[in-house]
Amino acid sequence: MSKVGNALLNYFKRADKLLWGIMLVISAYSLLLLKTVPTPEGSRSYFSVQLVSIIIGYVGAIVLTIIDYRSIAKAWYFIGAISIILILYTLFFGQAVTGDAGVNARAWIKLPGGLTFQPSELVKIGFMVTFAKHLSIVKEKGKITSPLQILFLSIHCLIPVVLIHLQGDDGAAAGFFFLVMMFIAGVQLRYFAALFGSLIVILPLAWQYLLADYQKNRILNMFNPESDPLGAGLQQIQGKISIGSGEWFGRGLFTAPRVQRSVVPVQESDFIFSVASEQLGFLGAMAILILIVLLLLRTMNAARKSCDDLGTYMCFGFFAMIAFQSVINLGMCLSLLPVMGVTLPFFSAGGSSAACLYFGFGLVQNVYMHKSEKDRIHLSTSRSIMRRV
Repeated sequence: MSKVGNALLNYFKRADKLLWGIMLVISAYSLLLLKTVPTPEGSRSYFSVQLVSIIIGYVGAIVLTIIDYRSIAKAWYFIGAISIILILYTLFFGQAVTGDAGVNARAWIKLPGGLTFQPSELVKIGFMVTFAKHLSIVKEKGKITSPLQILFLSIHCLIPVVLIHLQGDDGAAAGFFFLVMMFIAGVQLRYFAALFGSLIVILPLAWQYLLADYQKNRILNMFNPESDPLGAGLQQIQGKISIGSGEWFGRGLFTAPRVQRSVVPVQESDFIFSVASEQLGFLGAMAILILIVLLLLRTMNAARKSCDDLGTYMCFGFFAMIAFQSVINLGMCLSLLPVMGVTLPFFSAGGSSAACLYFGFGLVQNVYMHKSEKDRIHLSTSRSIMRRV
């Protein structure tokens, strides 16, 4: 028993305790909000699904902190292959779920017991590892500015994005965060300028030939939701009303009328921010923002203290994923961006997303827990210099 106690004590000595604290508060707040959201009759409660997902996520996170992240990254070819196989399997054999606007997203796999799993969420975490490893190899060889290596890195990025797009799950495809990781690795700005220049040229063609009608309607609706208040504009109009109705202190947990009547479509997921705002007001909404910002700051702290480039890139991959999804989701809720099916990380209902995000948190903790190796390297270097002096 003492050995187990010593192992646990040693674990938490090395861990980022503040990051653990932030994550526990986020988990509790998420569960509280979902407990207040009515569940359709005959369905599993959002609270119970989220609770099980969080438990699975924490178990996975702890396991991932026990295994050295460099050992995990050595299997990057295997991780990449499994990720692609998962996406391809889902593309051909997955379950298609019809969402708003009649959108069919074949993005789920049926599991025993009537459960479903969304592989794209796990692929994001796998991609975070494989791309960080790829970047670290290129950087170590001093070829981060090589056009050929930039091409290979770009192909690495496009494979999962294109495959997930083919599933019809554009929200997940848009969540990939390779640009930030490439920027941190030192890819020259001219490549980013070329990319954005190409996008400007491609956008009119994409609008004409690639975007479906429902996607065009979402973008147009963003500028004037009131043009279709009972159709494409319903979710954002009602979401903004709920956000504003909470005022400073909210209309009360379990008593806010709009939440209890489920006035906002998909309020448990895409519009969980409106649930917090109506029930707990401006203070409840700000609490979400503060917790996300604190999480991002601690992730950057782990990246800064990483003992190698691989750990830094992993942390910034997680940082970019959380930041990107949060900005997109809040933009959706405030009608600043079109509705794209992007959830609010850690807060929105969704078992696959919740569990896999905690796996990402585990990798960040893993990087932080090996920071002492960087300290030892610095100490060894300082002693060597002192001997020479």
